Amino acid sequence: MKVTSRWKQSAGALLLALSVLTSIGITGCASIAPKPSGSTQFVFTSDPHYGITRDNFPAIGGPKADAHTVNAAMVGVMNSLPAVALPCDDHGVNACRPVGAIDFVVNTGDIANRMEVSAKVPSAADSWTQFEADYINGLTLKDKNGNRAPLFIVPGNHDLTNAIGFYRTMNPLKDATSAAQIFNRMMNPATLRTKDTYNYTTDKVFYSKEIGGVHFIFISMWLDSAACAWMETDLAKVAAATPVVIFTHDEPTSESKHFTNPNGANDINGKDKFENLLADKFADAITINDAPGNPIPTVIEQRALVSFLQAHKNIVAYFHGNDHVNGAFTYKGPDNDVSLNVFSVDSPMKGTVSTEDPTKLTFKVVSIDSDAKNMTVRDYQWNTKTWGAATTVSLTPRSK
Repeated sequence: MKVTSRWKQSAGALLLALSVLTSIGITGCASIAPKPSGSTQFVFTSDPHYGITRDNFPAIGGPKADAHTVNAAMVGVMNSLPAVALPCDDHGVNACRPVGAIDFVVNTGDIANRMEVSAKVPSAADSWTQFEADYINGLTLKDKNGNRAPLFIVPGNHDLTNAIGFYRTMNPLKDATSAAQIFNRMMNPATLRTKDTYNYTTDKVFYSKEIGGVHFIFISMWLDSAACAWMETDLAKVAAATPVVIFTHDEPTSESKHFTNPNGANDINGKDKFENLLADKFADAITINDAPGNPIPTVIEQRALVSFLQAHKNIVAYFHGNDHVNGAFTYKGPDNDVSLNVFSVDSPMKGTVSTEDPTKLTFKVVSIDSDAKNMTVRDYQWNTKTWGAATTVSLTPRSK
């Protein structure tokens, strides 16, 4: 009887396994391609905006949820990823396989929301404490070697505005906690910065990591002249055929208001409303908006970026936050003379779509086959635990 019972249990388990495989589109072992030997996977998110609340978050069953609640829920879903099956129908890298190991997680800033009095936003120090609990201590993902997956961060415009001041009233007037903590964790300085000793002019978050045959570059805010000068030195050590992937806060077009004030004392003031977050003075105009109030495009600044990209055709992908729009597109520059794969990601607190429709709350799961030089970027709609859009791109050097 014991033998028969065990046989029935084994047969039942086998039938259950076959049923699960069939349900995700796998009808036999031959249907699954061997996992690439050069496989790397990471999770990409941005703009957690601690310090504010959002409406329409059904997980708590109430009218509002604070950023601590929402981000903790998202991190919990990230931690469950290894057992989730990647979709089969997109035919991307590692299709049909369980996600498995995650080699790192990236967050491209706006950890703390801007501490404006009018919005009753708490200090950057309070926001960092919550971020630390959710992401730094809360993430449990493991890389392919069984080690805890590292978290790579760059600051966003809200983190940096909190550090250097703003033209509307904040309370406190300055708090560099999140900017200083990001700098300390990512740059490992001999002397740790505090909210009082952090200096944005000199304490830049520029760093790179070589992982799985791909060179990943992490840049504070945007590819301004200071960032490009640092990258020139960094890329001089990278072979021309090695794929380079960039993470930064701003979209390739950036925003006029993020540049340095070109007027008068070049300061931050309520008349000009520049935020002085980028090294370059805004060259397109002396104001951030035209007469009807539309933002003035960053044409001159983008042409400098395009020139840099044309000199480094192994930069094959660009990941950013800031605009809170989840998507994938090809950046062509203001003169249509460059072609770069760009991926933007949703914000759990300020998503352009997901704020109204929480079923669209999304982070990205990225799978790379460095042998075949392919990368698949998949949307994971974490509030419903379903896969969304997927885009597969080549990691070979761009033609333009």
